[in-house]
Amino acid sequence: MAKLQGKLAVITGGTTGIGLATAKLFVKEGAHVFITGRRQRELDEAVSAIGSSVTGVQGDVAKPADLDRLYERVGKMGRIDVLFANAGIGAFVPLGRITEEYFDQTFDINVRGTLFTVQKALPLLNDGSSIILTGSVAGVKGTPDFGVYAASKAAIRSFVRTWTSELKDRRIRSNVVSPGPVRTPIIDLQPPETIARIVSTIPMGRMGEADEVAKAALFLASDDSSFVTGIELFVDGGRGQI
Repeated sequence: MAKLQGKLAVITGGTTGIGLATAKLFVKEGAHVFITGRRQRELDEAVSAIGSSVTGVQGDVAKPADLDRLYERVGKMGRIDVLFANAGIGAFVPLGRITEEYFDQTFDINVRGTLFTVQKALPLLNDGSSIILTGSVAGVKGTPDFGVYAASKAAIRSFVRTWTSELKDRRIRSNVVSPGPVRTPIIDLQPPETIARIVSTIPMGRMGEADEVAKAALFLASDDSSFVTGIELFVDGGRGQI
């Protein structure tokens, strides 16, 4: 039987990269998936690429009204079994060039957006459901020029530790999947010398693929991880371990 047969899943930031790969895999494993994205064109393209058992809802996780609109749509279909709070942004900005605008945008989406994505979902989450947050190996590594992003992902790890305790009476599991450098549109924007420097820090000697992170998210979403909560699961080619 498919691992998510009959389940309802919500994936924010589901239009590209890890979010899109995970949405495709969740649908393949039997779930109906709601995906979000800020840009309607990309959202429509993602829905078309997934093909079936998917609903796209345009919205920005940093805007509470957009989250309310998302969950209004979700609630008309049912209750949530899997919530993958994946939406996030990041950029390489060295200390000394960090602007207030960049800091605020990063924390608005990565931290505040993640918090309210989960909080506003609570009335719709089934007891025994799974919450997955997207962290990053950057949260435990001192990557040059990546300090603001790294700090935002360290906050994500802290959320899961707290929510594991707060939601235990409802048997809701909360976990973080933390990718290392993965071939996504954000990475593709970097110059070749930056990519070469990043790859040199990965013991496996290559970038990860979005599909590899999606498989880890599926593990955390399914009953295969029924006794797993509060963890940070690194999918990073070993980068965070050395």
